[in-house]
Amino acid sequence: MILKEYVLLFFSMFVLIVCVLVGVAFLTLLERKVLGYIQIRKGPNKVGFAGILQPFADAIKLFTKEQTFPFMSNFVIYYFSPVLNLFISLFLWMMMPFLSGFFNFNLSLLFFLCVSSLGVYTIMMAGWSSNSSYALLGGLRSVAQTISYEVSLALILMSFVFLVLGLNLFDFIVFQGYCWFFFLCFPLSFMWVISGLAETNRTPFDFAEGESELVSGFNVEYSSGGFAMIFLAEYASILFMSMISVMLFLGGDLYSFLFFVKLVLVSFLWIWVRGTLPRFRYDKLMYLAWKSFLPVSLNFLMFFFCLKLTILGFLL
Repeated sequence: MILKEYVLLFFSMFVLIVCVLVGVAFLTLLERKVLGYIQIRKGPNKVGFAGILQPFADAIKLFTKEQTFPFMSNFVIYYFSPVLNLFISLFLWMMMPFLSGFFNFNLSLLFFLCVSSLGVYTIMMAGWSSNSSYALLGGLRSVAQTISYEVSLALILMSFVFLVLGLNLFDFIVFQGYCWFFFLCFPLSFMWVISGLAETNRTPFDFAEGESELVSGFNVEYSSGGFAMIFLAEYASILFMSMISVMLFLGGDLYSFLFFVKLVLVSFLWIWVRGTLPRFRYDKLMYLAWKSFLPVSLNFLMFFFCLKLTILGFLL
C-alpha cells in the first residue's frame, strides 16, 4: 500500500513539473506578445500558427547551442548553479495543495519560506563562480535585494497566518469562502505583489539584470543550457508567486476553472508592469524595503494579532 502511495506521489510530482514547464513556455510567449503590443509592434508570429510554437523553437535553439565556459571560472559551482536554481524553483511547487496524496502538509507556508530563501545562494554562487566583475556585482545586488524583500514578505505572510491561525494553504480556501482577503487586507495585498516583483527580480526591480550598466548581471557568462535554466527558473518563480497570491488573497478556490483564470491575470500583471514602468533607483529600492514596507507590515502584524486576540476573547 505504501509503495502504491509513493508511486502516485512521484507520478503526480512528474505531471505537475511537466505542466509547470509547459506553462512557463507559454508564459514567455504571452510576455513577448503583450510587450509587443504595449510597444506598438508585433510579437512572435512566424513559428506555427500566430507564433504558438515559438517557445519550443527557442528551447531547442538554446539547448543545442554551444556551451561556453569562462577559462578562470570555478567550474563545478559555475556548472551546477543553474541546475540547482531550476531545481529549487520547481521544488517550491511541491507545496501546491492537491487531494491526490501530494505534499499537502500542515506547515506548507513554512516550507515556502525555507525553500524560497535557498534561491539566494544559487544566484550568489552563479555570480561569484563566473569570475567576472559584472557577474559578481549583479549577484551581490540580487542577493541584497532578495534578502531585504524576504523580510517584508515573511511579515506580510505572518499577518495572513494570524488571520487564519494555521500554516496550511488549504485553510486559506476555507476562510475565503465568503470574503476574499484582498478586500480585508487591501494594503497588504499590494505590498505582497510589490515584494513578489522584487523577490523574482522583475521590472521595476531588475537590478541584477540592469542591462544599461551590468550587461545582464549575474548570468552574463552563461550561454545555451545554463542560461535557459536560469530563464526557466525565473519564470517558474513568477508563476509560483502568482499561484501563492491567488491562494492568499484572491479566494484560492483551487478546484475551479476560475482559479486558473485568476492565476493568468496575476501573471499578466507581472508582464504589464514590465512593459509600463521604468527601472527603480537602487537606493530607493532599499529605502522602500526597510523604511516603508517593514514598519507598515509590522504595524499590520500587531493590528491583526490584537484583532485575533479580541475575537478569541469574545468567543471564549
